[in-house]
Amino acid sequence: MTTQIAVTGVTGAIGGQVARRLAGAGLAPRLIARTPARAPRLAGATVHEASYGDRAASLAALGGVETLLMVSAAEDEHRLEQHRAFVDAAAEAGVRHVVYTSFAGAAPDATFTLARDHHATEERIRDSGMRWTFLRDAFYLDFISALVGDDGVIRGPAGDGRVAAVTRADVAEVAAAVLRDPEAHRDVTYDLTGPEALSLAEVAATLTAHDGRPVTYRDETLAEAYASRERWGAPRWQVDAWVSTYTAMAAGEMAHVSGDVERVLGRAPMGLDAFLAASTG
Repeated sequence: MTTQIAVTGVTGAIGGQVARRLAGAGLAPRLIARTPARAPRLAGATVHEASYGDRAASLAALGGVETLLMVSAAEDEHRLEQHRAFVDAAAEAGVRHVVYTSFAGAAPDATFTLARDHHATEERIRDSGMRWTFLRDAFYLDFISALVGDDGVIRGPAGDGRVAAVTRADVAEVAAAVLRDPEAHRDVTYDLTGPEALSLAEVAATLTAHDGRPVTYRDETLAEAYASRERWGAPRWQVDAWVSTYTAMAAGEMAHVSGDVERVLGRAPMGLDAFLAASTG
């Protein structure tokens, strides 16, 4: 009998790519979405409506599921509460194995504020009685260009810190591989990084070479970092998250380069230069 696999976050980049990979392999995943109309239409797949904070809908969507990809919810002040509610529902529904997209350096005292929530989610999963695999994704290479302001400057208090960013495609391929054979990855944490750790000055130089316009990096003070982001009118927790992305780099918490992508996939992950070349090719 085929193991029933469920995938959340299917309207987003990671969940959507994983669902397509599984469907392409003939595994007919169960797709869980807050807005079913936005879910991809894939051969053999079924779509079930549920949000992380809705216990009844989650129980109904997860009934009969053995292996679950839990893509972390969109950034929100109450995301940890939503995660905990969904983990509890998964355990109650009889899910045996959860594959969770966490974040590099997840810890209760992580500099990056949202990595603390990821740690707490991991702990909830560990305590649930379900088997688990944690995919601690590094910062996404896909977002690197978005760090550049309209004036061609990357601003943030990262100092000379480095980031071993990874592509979302590599993360999705690893997740799909784990879901196809969860027992081989039972109770394992993978650090999913790119092949190199770059400073933001090096990132700026690489973007300059590829984009044909000058990009530079300006190391801000903390006060400057908060002041330069005031214009967005975001709540304090969100600004703290934005700024701590850079201070985590400065603290060396995003510099670790792991071989886990290659261990799972049998090939090296894509780096920034190759990613940019592929994006513009």
